[in-house]
Amino acid sequence: MSETLHKRMEEVSSGKKNLETLIRKHAQTDGVHSTLIPSLFLIRESEVSESVARVNEISFCLIIQGEKVVWLGEQRFHYGPGHYIVASVELPVTGQIVQASSDLPYLAYKIEFTSVEVLEVMNDANLKPTRDKKAKRAMFVGDVEAPLLDAAIRLGCLLDQPQHITVLAPIFKKELLYWVLQGPHSDSLKQMAVEDSSARRVRTVIEHILANYNQALPVEELARLVNLGVSSLHRQFKEVTAMSPIQFQKQLRLQEARRLLLSESSDIASIAFRVGYESQSQFSREYSRLFGSSPRADIQRMKERYGG
Repeated sequence: MSETLHKRMEEVSSGKKNLETLIRKHAQTDGVHSTLIPSLFLIRESEVSESVARVNEISFCLIIQGEKVVWLGEQRFHYGPGHYIVASVELPVTGQIVQASSDLPYLAYKIEFTSVEVLEVMNDANLKPTRDKKAKRAMFVGDVEAPLLDAAIRLGCLLDQPQHITVLAPIFKKELLYWVLQGPHSDSLKQMAVEDSSARRVRTVIEHILANYNQALPVEELARLVNLGVSSLHRQFKEVTAMSPIQFQKQLRLQEARRLLLSESSDIASIAFRVGYESQSQFSREYSRLFGSSPRADIQRMKERYGG
């Protein structure tokens, strides 16, 4: 092993220890903890979880301890210490913490950001996206390098010096995005911030589906929205999200239905109608396919497990 590589590995190991200490201090209980720094969240979980379906925010997440698996469509992402995962658009995913314990909890550090912030960094650093007609997947896992880790640490350490957050947090966040944009998967992030790219057109369709998930959205209508043919939209949408527009909308509907069933006392039929289904039997079939059991059985199990 070269001296340079050995030094880099030592820097990364030391940086992970610093972040572990920071997260344990500011996230002393299980859950997702908001912080005094806007868009920074610290995550701690002390046990292996079941699969949880949710809409993943546009975000960067650095894993310090433990391991997690995320499914986007049929694509599987497995990551652990020394990895980060980025989602460059909002995506319906299913995630499961697969390694965690009370002694060695799952610890993660998440920053939410916007495409405007990415574009600002690109402009300041004169970073140009590759003019590749093929859109790239909007989620990727990378290996953390020392400069990226250092920026994450300095941003997190502001939690112990809150008087400096207003001035320094935007600078350190910008630096963190800069180092992600220097990584091998940077084009997946750049493409979402650039006008007139195929990925940007897909993002427009995603935003439309998110806002109207419970409405009938024929794919022909979605294609007209971005001046594409149906086959072109289908191909580009799947390249970015690993699923078709119809599958994407279906996951959004079912995830929202599950949330409503857990939080309200409404009957299954009315919830199915609210999220856009006309047939309760179709809703139940598709719900069972995604979550592994019928709506009634799934909600009862969830409430028993989490004391609802």
